[in-house]
Amino acid sequence: MKFRAHDTFFIRRGWLSKGLCNVDKDAEVFISKEKNPTDILGIGSNMVKALRYWMQAVGLTEEPKSGKRPQHFTEFGRIIFANDKYIEEMGTLFLLQYKLATNEEMVTAWNFFFNVFGMTEFTKENFVMALKNYLLEKNLELPADRSLEDDFNCIINTYARRQSNVRVSPEFNIDCPFRQLSLIEILNENKKIYKKTSPKISNLNPLVILAIILKNAGTKKEIQLNDLLNAAGNIGRVFNLDTVTMLEILYKIEQQGLIKINRTAGLDVINIQTELTPLECVKEYYKKINGQSLEN
Repeated sequence: MKFRAHDTFFIRRGWLSKGLCNVDKDAEVFISKEKNPTDILGIGSNMVKALRYWMQAVGLTEEPKSGKRPQHFTEFGRIIFANDKYIEEMGTLFLLQYKLATNEEMVTAWNFFFNVFGMTEFTKENFVMALKNYLLEKNLELPADRSLEDDFNCIINTYARRQSNVRVSPEFNIDCPFRQLSLIEILNENKKIYKKTSPKISNLNPLVILAIILKNAGTKKEIQLNDLLNAAGNIGRVFNLDTVTMLEILYKIEQQGLIKINRTAGLDVINIQTELTPLECVKEYYKKINGQSLEN
């Protein structure tokens, strides 16, 4: 488990694109001794370390556990680089959000926030106390409170849109692309109260949502609606979906003939009607937004 590995730097707009393009050119861009990474990437040395971390945290790249540790694209990263290397599509952001929210090893606080932390309205103190209790229950070593607080601040800066009349320091007055997902809002700036929110249904793409459903389903062809909404790592948790929003997107997937919703006789399940794999769903998503039919 990792805490505060981002060194307080949340993902800035353009960072992931910068990382993708430069890893494609040189797998050793983050570790090169011949070329200065800060010059190549155009960001400070601490930001270079943060970007190196975030590239792996969102599942775009991976490194060997030991040795020289160059970065290489994951299969998912290759798909993103080939189809949306500038991270312009909303579906790409939701896919990256899924990777981020389910990466317990590298982004432990994120995984806890979306999959375990049950409060809808909360403060920093609520989150830190809940996370400490969670780690204690698992008999895990507690990191310093400062680390947990910095993780919380980074989560808020990743997702919450600042009110226009609120002044922030230049360090944080930089946009994060994940704010477009609308997963956290600021209820009270003065009291620092926040709220988990459901994204707009118009921003959810059926194929992107289906890819995540299939990833969690494994070989199962029938899934309980309650599991989709409440099981760790599934669409309800990682995207803060409420029941109404989840059902709306499921009906859109059903209209494409990819699932069948069965709510008769108290079943409340979906039946998978496609042989697509999760990554094939992602590829079909990019084909479709590029004007190609699902059959192609």
